[in-house]
Amino acid sequence: MSFIELKNVCKQYANTNKKAVTDFNLEIEEKEFIAFVGPSGCGKSTTLRMIAGFEEITSGELYIDGKKMNEIAPRDRGISMVFQNYALYPHMTVEKNIGYGLKNMKVPAKEIKEKVDWAIEILGLSEYRYRKPKNLSGGQRQRVALGRAIVKNQKVFLMDEPLSNLDAKLRVSMRNEISKLHRSLGSTTIYVTHDQVEAMTMADRIVIMKDGIVQQIGRPMEVYEHPVNKFVAGFIGSPQMNFFDVTVDGNKIMFADGNSIGVTDEMAEKLKKYNRRLIFGIRGEDIKFDPQNLDIYKENRQQAVIDNTEIMGNENNLYFEFGGVTAVARVSKYEVCKIGDKVDFVIVPHKIHFFDIDTEEAVIL
Repeated sequence: MSFIELKNVCKQYANTNKKAVTDFNLEIEEKEFIAFVGPSGCGKSTTLRMIAGFEEITSGELYIDGKKMNEIAPRDRGISMVFQNYALYPHMTVEKNIGYGLKNMKVPAKEIKEKVDWAIEILGLSEYRYRKPKNLSGGQRQRVALGRAIVKNQKVFLMDEPLSNLDAKLRVSMRNEISKLHRSLGSTTIYVTHDQVEAMTMADRIVIMKDGIVQQIGRPMEVYEHPVNKFVAGFIGSPQMNFFDVTVDGNKIMFADGNSIGVTDEMAEKLKKYNRRLIFGIRGEDIKFDPQNLDIYKENRQQAVIDNTEIMGNENNLYFEFGGVTAVARVSKYEVCKIGDKVDFVIVPHKIHFFDIDTEEAVIL
């Protein structure tokens, strides 16, 4: 049996017709780092709170280390939790905030000091030991909240959007700190975020949710390269995947603006059963402007006029009208275009994704 197991877990609040979480099934191995990701209101935090015991499970079963937890009180589940709101005691110093939970658990003073000293050292808080929260930065407060969780030495850590209140630079450094902390502690971690970059860079596996329903579970590159539906394809990746409504005409894919690209006989045969109309998806990095790719895929060469550019430093995003929509290509920093430039480009054929126009499920070729 897996270390944490959720079987058909549902949550429905009183006086509502719609479930907040529907048939959530997941097996988590010991020491795994799992990220729940999705837009606001998708049910990811509700699921986390059911695991913690802060929300009652309407139906289904939750097991931790082989024991059913549905009726077990939060304090007896062997869980530490870090919230979006740091919830530090303003009148207590860093060391007292970190050790407060242990004091409540009647842990001997000597052991509390040893654990607090260890947490302060591992989190780089030594010089802030006697400061109160009002004299700490956002990142320092977040580290104190992490310290308060790790000193309890629990096997499971739950984190509910812990970095969302930090600025962009600090989020990057804290992502690294949390990942290192997870590896050093060997804990099982479930991390909730709406930021797909956090999920992709930190987690062993990602659980993508929409409207309370799990859309896909997989390793970061698995869900990036093989999304099961249009929602996952658009949610994972930045900039998001380009989508076009297309018509299959024999060996040609026809776009709304009259442009077309050719496909192999094998692909054309497989696409026949989808009644000609499909959603065509391509990621920005698979739209190529460089001479080498223009030569390799010259039979599908297209032209467009650059509408806008985003200079990102290490790369550039180029926007242009194609296929009846605004498309974006992600290119290297050396491929610089100006607004109004007419450019040639190609779409890498083996990187194309197709989705059923009615169900939006991925078409497996």
